[in-house]
Amino acid sequence: MRPGDVDDEGAALRAGGRLPGDPVPDPGLGDEEPPDGPRSPRRTGYGRAFVHALPVLLIAVAILYDILTPRYFTAGPLYTAAPLVAAPIYSRRGTALTGVAVVVSVIGLQIGKGVIHYVDSLTELITIATVAVLAVLVNGLVRRTGERLVSVREIAEAAQRAVLPAPAERIAGFEIAVCYEAAQADAFIGGDLYAVQDSARGVRLIVGDVRGKGMGAVAAVAVVIGAFREAAEQEATLEAVAQRLERALAREGTRRDGLDAFEGFTTAVLAELPHGDGTVRIVNRGHPPPLLLYADGTLDTLPARESALPLGMGDLGVWPDRAEEAHFPGGATLLLYTDGLTEARDAKGEFYDPQTRLTGRVFRHPATLLDTLAEDVRRHSGGGMADDMALLAVRRPRRGNHDHCHEP
Repeated sequence: MRPGDVDDEGAALRAGGRLPGDPVPDPGLGDEEPPDGPRSPRRTGYGRAFVHALPVLLIAVAILYDILTPRYFTAGPLYTAAPLVAAPIYSRRGTALTGVAVVVSVIGLQIGKGVIHYVDSLTELITIATVAVLAVLVNGLVRRTGERLVSVREIAEAAQRAVLPAPAERIAGFEIAVCYEAAQADAFIGGDLYAVQDSARGVRLIVGDVRGKGMGAVAAVAVVIGAFREAAEQEATLEAVAQRLERALAREGTRRDGLDAFEGFTTAVLAELPHGDGTVRIVNRGHPPPLLLYADGTLDTLPARESALPLGMGDLGVWPDRAEEAHFPGGATLLLYTDGLTEARDAKGEFYDPQTRLTGRVFRHPATLLDTLAEDVRRHSGGGMADDMALLAVRRPRRGNHDHCHEP
């Protein structure tokens, strides 16, 4: 699920993964369709159409078989298969009509062959009719199960949006985009997190990765994001925000019994974008370093000069947080991400390298960057990601865009 894609306008803006006027994609990043890409949706459509038509085809083949073979030959297995195939793919009415069509076809052919009065033919007819009735019952069970799954998905999606609400596309003049890719199919919530908060001292950001999976990780995500939003509003420095998160995790850990009840630590990178100042301040707590993509396609990594422990591990040692400052010019985009990006592997076991894949590329909007990057990671990993991936991109407008500027 993509939490950033919650509004129609944003979805329209990101349609196709590029904006009008973007440079022609280069094959190295994966913006282009693979050689068989354009045909894949068509093949998928053909496959679905074939499956949908399969019960009718089975009945047609069975009738043809009965007509062309001697009267003591029977296509009973084909007649039996038709309603069973229809049960999970048709509506209840469609499944019932398939069963009726099968029974009527068998009766008509048995009468035509003059074998309806034989015991074997009567037994076959009763068997096929019984299977048709069972298929209707199976259809009802499948439909109820499907409704439950839809309900579970809706609840999970609501929880995702409550815990990780998508930020506005523009905050204090900065263009913002987020992306969340779950490693598990149909999953919506996990241990990765992001948040954006405007404050009197600038726009403050966090991207993090909670140790572990499951509801314990989700609980830790809620604690970190709640503490971050409060601290980002109240604390004077980014270092103080990090310390506030440290205390929140430590306090929550004492309320839970055991490591399984509450995940113990969170890697995170915090960033601050001062209003009217072309800089970015960063505090990194054991997290992959942010990337800075300039308007001319060049790229810088912003690694921490001093290593620091993840949040929630303060009892193992005390290292004072020190925010590091970097130039963040107009037109540049800051990319924060979790290790699901860099730990994605291809068939040869090679890790995905965002720095290599993004160098030389220009994106006019952060949403374009994230759409293209997420698609490239999926292609690199063959669609089988080992870990969740959260991405947050922020673009500083160029000078002269006064309507986008924020004055403190």
